[in-house]
Amino acid sequence: MKLFVGLGNPGSKYAQNRHNIGFMAMDQIASDHGFAPFKGKFQGALTEGRLGREKVLLLKPETFMNLSGQSVGEAMRFYKIAPEDVVVFHDELDLKPGKLKYKMGGGHAGHNGLRSIHQHIGEAYGRVRMGVGHPGRKDLVSHYVLHDFHKMDQDWLDDMLRGISDGAAHLAEGDTAKFSNAVAMRLNPPRPSTGKANPNAKANTKPETRTETPKPEPVPTPAPTEDSRSPLQKLMDKFS
Repeated sequence: MKLFVGLGNPGSKYAQNRHNIGFMAMDQIASDHGFAPFKGKFQGALTEGRLGREKVLLLKPETFMNLSGQSVGEAMRFYKIAPEDVVVFHDELDLKPGKLKYKMGGGHAGHNGLRSIHQHIGEAYGRVRMGVGHPGRKDLVSHYVLHDFHKMDQDWLDDMLRGISDGAAHLAEGDTAKFSNAVAMRLNPPRPSTGKANPNAKANTKPETRTETPKPEPVPTPAPTEDSRSPLQKLMDKFS
């Protein structure tokens, strides 16, 4: 069994905040893969279903971000889930908007939700780092992450969430490369053909058809023109 945790803050006031992108990921997976409705449990909202061959729990801690570890710890202890079977989805300031990276273990980099999880279960869990960009100054970070996404962010945000859902089964089964590729296919789909010849295509082996060059038609001899000889010349020619 795997536990996917999306970080965020509860309530409609925060629903579209950058800090709530983890909640958004859980909602997308649950909707696309036919999970049961979320129910209140372990100080959070929980649902369960299957992704590929794996049974997976989706958890949205409702303790507010700074206490997320309490909810995660309770769920893990109840289901006897090891830290390496936990994946946390969260906003990442150090990645540009629309960028995503998977990471196993490591520090919390100042993220309050991860800091709390570290305190309750240690650091040996997976993270899906969902880039939201940085406001440029440390004193602006709190306002930035607790502010809604802009309209111009909606295209890449929708692609990222759909890509996460596309690759969720791969992630549950431990194939992080296929998971990352599924997200990349949404965020950076293959370009249409440029019309250039494929260098790997086989050469045309159809025999060449030779075209004979037509011979020029003979130029007709012009008809003789009116006799321009003098009468004397005509008479001399007659008796010659």
